[in-house]
Amino acid sequence: MLCWGYWSLGQPGISTNLRGIVAEPQVYGFISDRSVKEVACGGNHSVFLLEDGEVYTCGLNTKGQLGHEREGNKPEQIGALADQNIVHVACGESHSLALSDRGQLFSWGAGSDGQLGLMTTEDSVTVPRLIQKLNQQTILQVSCGNWHCLALAADGQFFTWGKNSHGQLGLGKEFPSQASPQRVRSLEGIPLAQVAAGGAHSFALSLSGAVFGWGMNNAGQLGLSDEEDRESPCHVKLLRTQKVVYISCGEEHTAVLTKSGGVFTFGAGSCGQLGHDSMNDEVNPRRVLELMGSEVTQIACGRQHTLAFVPSSGLIYAFGCGARGQLGTGHTCNVKCPSPVKGYWAAHSGQLSARADRFKYHIVKQIFSGGDQTFVLCSKYENSSPAVDFRTVNQAHYTSLINDETIAVWRQKLSEHSSANTVNGVVQILSSAACWNGSFLEKKIDEHFKTSPRIPGIDLNSTRVLFEKLMNSQHSMILEQILNSFESCLIPQLSSSPPDVEAMRIYLILPEFPLLQDSKYYITLTIPLAMAILRLDTNPSKVLDNWWSQVCPKYFMKLVNLYKGAVVYLLRGRKTFLIPVLFNNYITAALKLLEKLYKVNLKVKHVEYDTFYIPEISSLVDIQEDYLMWFLHQAGMKARPSIIQDAVTLCSYPFIFDAQAKTKMLQTDAELQMQVAVNGANLQNVFMLLTLEPLLARSPFLVLHVRRNNLVGDALRELSIHSDIDLKKPLKVIFDGEEAVDAGGVTKEFFLLLLKELLNPIYGMFTYYQDSNLLWFSDTCFVEHNWFHLIGITCGLAIYNSTVVDLHFPLALYKKLLNVKPGLEDLKELSPTEGRSLQELLDYPGEDIEETFCLNFTICRESYGVIEQKKLIPGGDKVTVCKDNRLVLALDCCRCCYLISLHF
Repeated sequence: MLCWGYWSLGQPGISTNLRGIVAEPQVYGFISDRSVKEVACGGNHSVFLLEDGEVYTCGLNTKGQLGHEREGNKPEQIGALADQNIVHVACGESHSLALSDRGQLFSWGAGSDGQLGLMTTEDSVTVPRLIQKLNQQTILQVSCGNWHCLALAADGQFFTWGKNSHGQLGLGKEFPSQASPQRVRSLEGIPLAQVAAGGAHSFALSLSGAVFGWGMNNAGQLGLSDEEDRESPCHVKLLRTQKVVYISCGEEHTAVLTKSGGVFTFGAGSCGQLGHDSMNDEVNPRRVLELMGSEVTQIACGRQHTLAFVPSSGLIYAFGCGARGQLGTGHTCNVKCPSPVKGYWAAHSGQLSARADRFKYHIVKQIFSGGDQTFVLCSKYENSSPAVDFRTVNQAHYTSLINDETIAVWRQKLSEHSSANTVNGVVQILSSAACWNGSFLEKKIDEHFKTSPRIPGIDLNSTRVLFEKLMNSQHSMILEQILNSFESCLIPQLSSSPPDVEAMRIYLILPEFPLLQDSKYYITLTIPLAMAILRLDTNPSKVLDNWWSQVCPKYFMKLVNLYKGAVVYLLRGRKTFLIPVLFNNYITAALKLLEKLYKVNLKVKHVEYDTFYIPEISSLVDIQEDYLMWFLHQAGMKARPSIIQDAVTLCSYPFIFDAQAKTKMLQTDAELQMQVAVNGANLQNVFMLLTLEPLLARSPFLVLHVRRNNLVGDALRELSIHSDIDLKKPLKVIFDGEEAVDAGGVTKEFFLLLLKELLNPIYGMFTYYQDSNLLWFSDTCFVEHNWFHLIGITCGLAIYNSTVVDLHFPLALYKKLLNVKPGLEDLKELSPTEGRSLQELLDYPGEDIEETFCLNFTICRESYGVIEQKKLIPGGDKVTVCKDNRLVLALDCCRCCYLISLHF
């Protein structure tokens, strides 16, 4: 191991007389036969972690930060930690932390700001103590700022404590310093890969490269484009697409490493520590251009300097403050561009095999920096190991994942001894949305790094495979724990306002859990999930809609069928609910979720519209009664909100009704509207009689007087003199000169004769297509446009009065009514010959389309024996159809058929 920089008590392990500045790397030989695993540097002390888990410290000890009584440059073992197998250490300005292999965290040193997490503010603690508040957690990662600490637990929970003068704890506004670990809830659900602390600022990094910063920002060290402090984690959006994999913080600056080996820096630059060939501060992340072209694999920040290791050349670069020799260049001046550290360096023995002087080289394993010191762990040429690559994240250090390996470990533990601690540890992971959100990342071409409001970044297929494996009987104990965790913890605790899109993957993962399809768990799993989705705020709700738009149709259909099944289950068991409000809440949640899915499907067409139909409704629900309830509810909303306020009416969700149910609903509506119209007329007649004006009395029926020899003209006249309210009355038709009483048969005859007359080709309103036996609107018409209006009223009256009319229109008409664009398939239905011809044109594989088809952008229409040419585009008669524009021709032909002809 080598080191350089400044030691107030002399450089450890070299000489007791050598104090102060060491400007170039020196061999650090306090332990000759034992390997150092990790080094942490504080303000004026250092902590060394050995491979065997022992901890040594040296430096100043004014606050007990060494964990023993001996101050000086010689590293001494901390006896109080001798029984612990320590796996990670960290240092603040004058305090230290040590993490054991059991996930327990110990602290010692200065504690006046609560930075020890011991629930006291003692000025100094000289012996390491266990942080009791974290004893129920398995801590994986820790980081220290000057006077605050960060800790990441296995279940994704994130804790902070210590000084909070600039909001560096991320707990929100008006929180004082904290003497015990506090949970940072504003990042819950995000699978975190790393936490990092600077002087008085903090960072968290997600598994998919999202960077969140908070705390002191006087120099722009948060990368948020300003210099305002933040009390809560804020997303550094400028880094979202950079695939950040590691963060290192100085006192007032920050460096990040990307997966491609790029380095970005921001914050204070007064000493050149940003490496941008200037002494300016940067409020936005900026790439270090001098390192472009080099693939950096390690970075480390000291107080005011930065280091970067490039394995391809074996060089360590340093830049920033060099006044105390901390750059290792042999000089004590500041450097504002990356400069090589003095010495012979290599990344692996292969770089040296051909060199005669290879034994002079130090093979770099890992660099460490903090305060004004730098350490480099090296290995010998004979038994060298490859340098650590910070871009390859160690799974043991970040939020626990749920996969085949962890399932196997849990199964073994639970089968051997199902102690309370073992079960609790498993339940904590299974109850964590963060753990689930990070477990199924789409790693093909780093797709998960593209996670956004439109891309979820997960592999749903791997989710499905894992859940299917868990359904095997050998995993029954694990499955039971998952079920309990989902029911009692995970789903009830889902936030209405997730902090980031990465926290929303859980909403795609949970529907893959097979037990959600089991009716036994509709009430405890399926419906609560729907309620959690419906609780989402506007923006996250839109994100979920976007993600549903991206999923495969099979997944979407499964989701639709899941909640259709829940609706049927609830309707069948309606009478078993002792508390009606519960039934109302449950079925409302299922129906509203189906409605949300239906709206998504309108945009992306994952499934056919009839996929949402629930045929069982006709037998499980009195549709007539349901419609009346809906009608009264609508009236109550306007007049008296108390009327049937809590009633759930399926008629509010018509998209779940099949043809049978809709017919019944329309019949009920017609009967109700007729009854209202009749009652209104009768009430008006009573009023007229009381006022002695019987001549103003009105018929409770819509009576049409028509002549058979002038049916169309009389119908136009009769319908034009009646108001919309009159049209809602029961219809009676009287043919002049005939004594037949209309008991329904006359009305049906009237509709039949009238429509037959209106569709007669002599009026030119419609064109008949013999190939398809269908009608379409003609673009040459000899009647007034109110005749089309008459056809509309006639059709409406027929349906309203329960009369079936046979109109041979293609599906395109109904698409137009619903604002759905018709296409070539619709043209094939109306005019098969034209449709097939256009399809042959589109499918023609040759390049000689112009010579083969001899077409331009015009069509010919016959109108009463006269052939007319219509231009599809301006100057269409001069534009020849070729391979590049034939699709445009097909679309123009469809548009001509379906738009120009609908000229009314």
